[in-house]
Amino acid sequence: MATSASMHTHQQAVERISASVKGFYDRKEKFRIFHGSTNSTRQTIKHKNVVDTSALSRILHIDTNAQTVLVEPNVPMDRLVEGTMKYGLVPPVVMEFPGITVGGGYSGTSGESSSFKHGFFNQTVNSVEMVLANGDITKCSNSEKPDLFRGAAGAIGSIGVTTLVELQLRRATKFVETTYYPIKSMAEATQKLLEATQDSGLDYVDGIMFSRSEGVIVTGRMTDTPLPNSKVQRFSGANDPWFYLHAQDLVKDIGKPVTEAIPMAEYLFRYDRGGFWVGTAAFDYFMMPFNKFTRWWLDDFLHTRMMYTALHASGQSKKVIIQDLALPYSTVEEFVDYIDTKFGIYPLWLCPLKQDPLPTMHPQFNETEADGSMLKPMLNVGLWGWGPPTADEFIRKNQDLEQKLRELGGMKWLYAQTYYSEDEFWSMYDRQWYDQLREKYDAVTLPSVYDKVKIDPEVEKNTMRSTMTGALVDKWPFSGLYGIKAAIDSGSYLQARTSTWRSTGETDRFGINQ
Repeated sequence: MATSASMHTHQQAVERISASVKGFYDRKEKFRIFHGSTNSTRQTIKHKNVVDTSALSRILHIDTNAQTVLVEPNVPMDRLVEGTMKYGLVPPVVMEFPGITVGGGYSGTSGESSSFKHGFFNQTVNSVEMVLANGDITKCSNSEKPDLFRGAAGAIGSIGVTTLVELQLRRATKFVETTYYPIKSMAEATQKLLEATQDSGLDYVDGIMFSRSEGVIVTGRMTDTPLPNSKVQRFSGANDPWFYLHAQDLVKDIGKPVTEAIPMAEYLFRYDRGGFWVGTAAFDYFMMPFNKFTRWWLDDFLHTRMMYTALHASGQSKKVIIQDLALPYSTVEEFVDYIDTKFGIYPLWLCPLKQDPLPTMHPQFNETEADGSMLKPMLNVGLWGWGPPTADEFIRKNQDLEQKLRELGGMKWLYAQTYYSEDEFWSMYDRQWYDQLREKYDAVTLPSVYDKVKIDPEVEKNTMRSTMTGALVDKWPFSGLYGIKAAIDSGSYLQARTSTWRSTGETDRFGINQ
């Protein structure tokens, strides 16, 4: 069990949150939650009624026998991994960005390169403590209030306030044996992904399409003993390559599968530097050369914590398309052809996913395997890059993207801007199930999922136009410089510089000798 002192401190904090929530409930006032950080690119609305949960940011207990961790919701992934790896343990699903929190992983949609095997992040959660919208403190799990436990996952805080999570762990290893397979088409990519995800010996699978005719499928196998003569490759230091550039160079130069050993934590957060490849947008924005020297020189500014804060503060999030889109394997090739024609954005991230049981607020499609044993897997496509330059075209293309996705049986992550009408939105989810759940747990006074994600296209167009033609701070390069300053002032810059997972090159900081 956690120490009595730590649990007492936690309980006091939860009681304060409960009293604050109950006050708003009794006064019939809406409120928002302040977590202290976000990896969403949705437009946020300022609200005077705030419930502050940012103090819930500690690991309370790690049970090495049960292989579980009791953790508050605002603990980010890098601190969680640092804490568990001291005991030779690691979460089965770790979000690739170090700043994403445990609570965000449960309340949002988090599917990562191990999700073909373990499912979304919430599938690795044993139980959740929650403050309901009426102020009641409750606990839910697969055996206790299972409808709340499953329904709140992915519902982005529209059913209650997460205050504590018990998370599953598994044995950690020193390395991830990583193999890069070159592929020449999306058809070949989907076939290789299907083959890889059926290999029970693999722990991680994802892919990158660099163009219509060039890509790589990456598999990972946890191990303490890398293959003889395999190279140990790192990605955390300023002199190290960005992961996607390294993968592209490997398969282009050699033209056949390549295997190397990556230290465990370095693998888990391999996309942090450069934010996959979205960090290149900063070079485009400031019209700077993109090469090894400039990436080294600006390295402290090119980690995801820093970039997310700067993106929000600068207003540039209204000009970039950052969408994760999950589809059936049967239609994903047609969808990528559509992206190639309409957007021309590359690289694209490919991540195979095991579906959550229905009903759910996660991306879904109701089609089972031939024997009816389980829902068919989905494939996530990460579409991240600069959008069209005008407000009207930007909105139109996003709406067209959503329409095409619906036609092909796909659904999007809800962290990004959403332009669906209310009828379109609820045609994809089980609204009766969701509304009944909110009614049962007194959550109807909270904003619904749709209330939290919807964007009025006309209002958005006017906002974007005013940004493009407005004050000096909204213009190039001042908006970008302002974003950087805001990120430094917020502490994101310091967090990026001192992030504890970054390797020392000797013994890793997680208590496992290399």
